[in-house]
Amino acid sequence: MIEAPPSPKPSTKSHLVPGNSSPMVAVRSLAKKIGEQEILRGVDLEVTRGETLAIIGRSGGGKSVLLKHLVGLMEPDAGEIWIEGQNIIGLTERQLGAVREKIGILFQGAALFDSMTVAENIAFPLREAGERNPKVLREKVREMLDVVELEGQEEKMPESLSGGMKKRVGLARSIVRRPSCVLYDEPTSGLDPVVSDSINRLIRRLQKRLGMTSVVVTHDMKSAFDVANHVAYLHEGRIYFYGTPNQLQQTSDPILQDFLLGRSEGAGD
Repeated sequence: MIEAPPSPKPSTKSHLVPGNSSPMVAVRSLAKKIGEQEILRGVDLEVTRGETLAIIGRSGGGKSVLLKHLVGLMEPDAGEIWIEGQNIIGLTERQLGAVREKIGILFQGAALFDSMTVAENIAFPLREAGERNPKVLREKVREMLDVVELEGQEEKMPESLSGGMKKRVGLARSIVRRPSCVLYDEPTSGLDPVVSDSINRLIRRLQKRLGMTSVVVTHDMKSAFDVANHVAYLHEGRIYFYGTPNQLQQTSDPILQDFLLGRSEGAGD
């Protein structure tokens, strides 16, 4: 793995001490094979509490597969995933439910329920958790709409929302229970540059306002440079580079240069 000093190298230890000494998320030697294809070949990665990590890489390179592993939606063939000091591999669905309360996820298409209003979509996780007080639900929804800058949109249906508004509603739903960490799967995909910039500002605001840890899977390099404290480049199933956005921009590594410039490998030969 190429690592730009002085960025800390992910530890290879298989045990983390719970508490403030451990990272929010730690991935150890994660491997996953789908059919005959090796998607992840020993991924090692850490995400510090309160930081934003961008995971970049070529299409089909395993970024979304890695993201799904972080919430237990996929089971690895080998390796460990630690969330706030707890290894989630091998947990039951009930045990995973407690872990998932700590993690919100914004899916690529926002994944709103078409038959529900904006307010009903945002309140859905609260209702699933047993909240029935209409006043509490209204206040929580209103608070989240203020956070994502969609005040007064409670009664709208998803079909009447723009792509950017759907992303915001999806994000509001993912953070309504105040998770410690939010995972973003291509948050600016399909959006124009102006709307993409507003989503990037929102990710930064959540980090500052709510202190949330964020993991952003993206192919949008402008987004990666705008929001991330650190960037990890996933290449051939492993983390090839880990460093700051500035260190990535200054790299002379040909593989990274080809990716940043959008060239096919060997184009300069």
